[in-house]
Amino acid sequence: MRKILTAAVFCFSFQFANAQVTDTPKVNVVDTLRKDLFTAPDTVPHLRSRLASMIAPTIFMAYGAGSFYIKPLQRVDKWMYQESQERQLVPSSRIENVVQYAPMVLTYGLNLAGVHGKHTFVDRTLILVLAQGFTQGVTSFAKHRTYRERPDGRDNLSFPSGHTSNAFAGAEFMAQELGDVSPWYTVLGYSCATFTAMSRITHRDHWFSDVIAGAGVGIFCTKGAYLLYPYLRNALTKKEKTSDKMGFIPAEIKERPIKNKVLLPTYQSGTFGLAFVAQL
Repeated sequence: MRKILTAAVFCFSFQFANAQVTDTPKVNVVDTLRKDLFTAPDTVPHLRSRLASMIAPTIFMAYGAGSFYIKPLQRVDKWMYQESQERQLVPSSRIENVVQYAPMVLTYGLNLAGVHGKHTFVDRTLILVLAQGFTQGVTSFAKHRTYRERPDGRDNLSFPSGHTSNAFAGAEFMAQELGDVSPWYTVLGYSCATFTAMSRITHRDHWFSDVIAGAGVGIFCTKGAYLLYPYLRNALTKKEKTSDKMGFIPAEIKERPIKNKVLLPTYQSGTFGLAFVAQL
């Protein structure tokens, strides 16, 4: 009797579990990724980045610029350099060459894993391109105008720190996209950026004021990209039909309206350019 009762309970449990699985709607991973990767809305809402948020990075950049003229700031540079050499708070390996990209890579990885941020792939990628163009352009311009010697003396391209500006640009990008999902994503991104900055000082690549200015440049340029992108997107995106003169386009595509057109400036390896994206 006990065996029969046990078998009956097992069968009931199995049927109940099976019913639970059957009733649970299945999530189509492919559809989810397709929606995230290829959906491009007609307008982009104005983001939480506002002019007031530019104050902190502006102060960082002003601090870096002031270090050229203010003696106490120069003494801080030397003191921080000595402390970093004595304490060695970061590994001797050049891992910061990889860590500087971690916030950007993690943002896209988390999106693919199902943690969705503010924007789809198209919009966040265009914002990132715009932010990186600003960041690399400002950093390169400053390096070739200030000619500050590095702590190790190998060249005169110390100010500002390019690794740090890139890392903090990525950290702010991650904070803008995923910060509202959880504040820990913001903490993670800025932790990677801070580690990069500390490594650049410890490895005798930069002075303290170089990395402070670099952090300001990265944050400022990314916030600026988020401020400008909605206006650029809404100004440059227009719904219109394709022209009949475009004979190289198949007839079935000619009948479709061009939903979105976006033209953005880019900067890579010392060269300025334009990126054009159109959704048919």
